[in-house]
Amino acid sequence: MSTEDMRNQTAEEAAEMTEVSEESLNEQRRIRREKLKALQEAGRNPFLNETWNVTAHSMDIKDNFEAMEEEEVSCAGRIMAFRDMGKASFIDIQDKQGRIQCYVRKDAIGEEEYKWFKTYDIGDILGVEGAVFKTKHGEVSIKVSRVVLLSKSIQVLPDKWHGLKDQDMRYRQRYVDLIVNPEVKDMFVKRSRIIKEMKRVLEEDFGYLEVDTPILTTIAGGANARPFNTHHNTLDIDMKLRISNELYLKRLIVGGLDRVYEMGKMFRNEGMDRNHNPEFTSMECYMAYGNMENTMEVTEQLVYKAAMAVNGTPIITYQGKDFDITPPWRRLDMADAVKEITGVDFSKIDTDEQAREAALAKGMDPDEVKGWSRGKILAEMFEEFCEDVPGYLDGPVFVTGHPVEISPLSKRDPKDPRITRRFEAYINGWEIANAFSELNDPIDQYERFVEQQHQLDAGLDDEAHPMDMDFVNAIEVGLPPTGGLGVGIDRVIMLITDAPSIRDIILFPTMKPTEK
Repeated sequence: MSTEDMRNQTAEEAAEMTEVSEESLNEQRRIRREKLKALQEAGRNPFLNETWNVTAHSMDIKDNFEAMEEEEVSCAGRIMAFRDMGKASFIDIQDKQGRIQCYVRKDAIGEEEYKWFKTYDIGDILGVEGAVFKTKHGEVSIKVSRVVLLSKSIQVLPDKWHGLKDQDMRYRQRYVDLIVNPEVKDMFVKRSRIIKEMKRVLEEDFGYLEVDTPILTTIAGGANARPFNTHHNTLDIDMKLRISNELYLKRLIVGGLDRVYEMGKMFRNEGMDRNHNPEFTSMECYMAYGNMENTMEVTEQLVYKAAMAVNGTPIITYQGKDFDITPPWRRLDMADAVKEITGVDFSKIDTDEQAREAALAKGMDPDEVKGWSRGKILAEMFEEFCEDVPGYLDGPVFVTGHPVEISPLSKRDPKDPRITRRFEAYINGWEIANAFSELNDPIDQYERFVEQQHQLDAGLDDEAHPMDMDFVNAIEVGLPPTGGLGVGIDRVIMLITDAPSIRDIILFPTMKPTEK
């Protein structure tokens, strides 16, 4: 196939062709560079063009054809199809809304311009001016009177990118993925709409104030996770990327900002899978004079209204399974869940030794169990035996009754001080949210930090919460009763958009560098 024939292929047609060899691709790139050189030598360097006055976009023109017929418009976009018919050509240009056909005639733009126009390639970015019309086949198009090359593409779109199965390459070259796969662009438009609706709910429905807190910190607190470590040269101190923004937000509650939230990036130096990326988006919000039940309502409304804004229905369909997220959601006590799945009744277990015996009877690792308390064993049994039971936590469901040992920032339950006023929200078996009636007893908080620091120093738990004396000082000043909530934004977006992997809803997911 000649280079001219390759240029005349649409992206769809190219996708159906056999894969072009590296040698052929290199030849096409060489030819494109030669075309660029010819343009520059003729004083037509496309990279010197700075702007183009866009007055209309593709879908706006198509949707409003009757009102815009014969109207002069100015559009810009990337060539995605090129059909040369001699003295006239049809091209499809793609802008932010989609594609529109352009009819380019030699006698309309002039012989000299048309000669240059025929050297343009799929991938080049053009500005076009002309009148809106409809072809005899009924396709809304632009009859071009002026065309300007705004940027020359010297790279070749992959022949098999349309429906490409190489997910790794799509994530690495998201810019190409966005160009040739419209559904990918749609996904990230939906992501933006979901985030916008969540912020609207927080601000308009519940009266939260959006704030910014530090990403670089000396203490990575607010969660049990391993941080990324770095070093500040000027201050000569080790610093960490935040794993949570919880402790800063609660400092603001102490300061009198009664309802605050922040949506932003968190960083955890942990494993990667379909639900985990080291850099992810989280939202945390704190409500003075609120509690766990108040934040349950916030959680329900955030997810429900985001789904309604994007999909128009409270039924989330994820990978063939349906979840009705209409409030209110079901509640499930952690100890009840363990009893239901394993038969172990923690209401009849009062000591650490009894809990260890129950764990060993269920086949848990003796070397791990020997250092665990009753509460730690309850939490581990829930994680090992309940979380992976198919359909058990499909939800939406709020799991409550978390032990103190795994909840260092949560208020104790007045009816049973061994557990806390905490919930985790699950949909599709995934934890999507975590919330507390926040611990505001500074002495209790200090003692829990001491125990967590001991676990960290002794190497018993490398994700234990470090001591933070400034935070202890803050709640000594006085933290009002507070309801706090953290939502995994990426997971919620995955569910609402039916995305199979977290990498599908992060524009540039973390990737291992290639050798090439």
